[in-house]
Amino acid sequence: MQDIILAHNKSGGTAMLDKLAGKKPLFTCVIGVTETAKIHGISAAGENPEITDYTPPADVELLHLGKCRCIPGVPVTPDGIPTPALITMSALKLAEIPTLVVNAGLKVKPYVPFVELGGCPGRDIRTGKALDNAQEVMNRAIIAGENLSKTADYLVVGESIPGGTTTALSVLLAMGINAKGKVSSSMPLNPHELKIKTAEKALKAAGVEASEFAHEPIKAVSTVGDPMQPAAAGLIIGAAKNVPVIMAGGTQMAAVLAVVNASNPEVLGNVAIGTTRWIIEDKTADLNGLVAEIADVPVLAADIDFGVSRFDGLKAYEAGVVKEGVGCGGATISAILKSKGTITKDVLLKEIENNYKQLVNSK
Repeated sequence: MQDIILAHNKSGGTAMLDKLAGKKPLFTCVIGVTETAKIHGISAAGENPEITDYTPPADVELLHLGKCRCIPGVPVTPDGIPTPALITMSALKLAEIPTLVVNAGLKVKPYVPFVELGGCPGRDIRTGKALDNAQEVMNRAIIAGENLSKTADYLVVGESIPGGTTTALSVLLAMGINAKGKVSSSMPLNPHELKIKTAEKALKAAGVEASEFAHEPIKAVSTVGDPMQPAAAGLIIGAAKNVPVIMAGGTQMAAVLAVVNASNPEVLGNVAIGTTRWIIEDKTADLNGLVAEIADVPVLAADIDFGVSRFDGLKAYEAGVVKEGVGCGGATISAILKSKGTITKDVLLKEIENNYKQLVNSK
């Protein structure tokens, strides 16, 4: 399929694309927050660390309402680069794909409908006690996934949680995955040293050795993870028993994949990761390497290109800012597939530019 890159496990990826062409997806976005995002220099998901509590609800308001209600304007990086929710919103709107928000643990609730899993916001992982009720959240998410799978041909599971690549690193290390220097960042200069130091402090505070939780995914996320991880893993496990699932995200989805693989590996034949070209081309990260180490599922990438955009705020994506989030890669892939290729990256760019112009002018 044009404008979709087969980035890893090409035969599995081709089979998945053939299976999903012309089918009707349901897009779900799992949102949550973690105090880990407030560590200075960890995340670019807001102008200051406190804003990160508002970023996920604002992202999903944009998907449903075309504007944000819990904050003025739209979530931007400190340099004024717009949230990837702009890409997601444009793709879902163009392809008329239904969207469901799933609350994994928020401080600020969005002004749109959402499924409540009863999760709490995550603590700073350096406490060594990140989450309280991860098992219960995952159990509820499995039930939700099973039921949602009866409403669509396949599920696309995205996420919005600032600081999520750091918690992903911590969980991967706790589960014995060689992830140092391999997780991505929303910033062009990936702060690997800070992330590794944070993850190591978290494991030390919990008295946990790297790889100690290789077969105990709930212990891994409860100790050093974030609320999105058990919620997304549960949705994927529940849905993938019945229908294909696209895990829409970058290296954060590697941690979710590790949780799924350790919990219910039988469903992985029905799973692929859907991301963006920016993640695949990111020299500071290695999604394909992580996937190969965990479970060899296909990695698909939307060949989005903002190099020809007339807006500097979008062009900045080509310089390594943001790269992925709010399921924008998976949403784009599903829009291309649903339209059987009539929604191309050029068609999508026009829609994104129109929406960007409206949002920037309405600030």
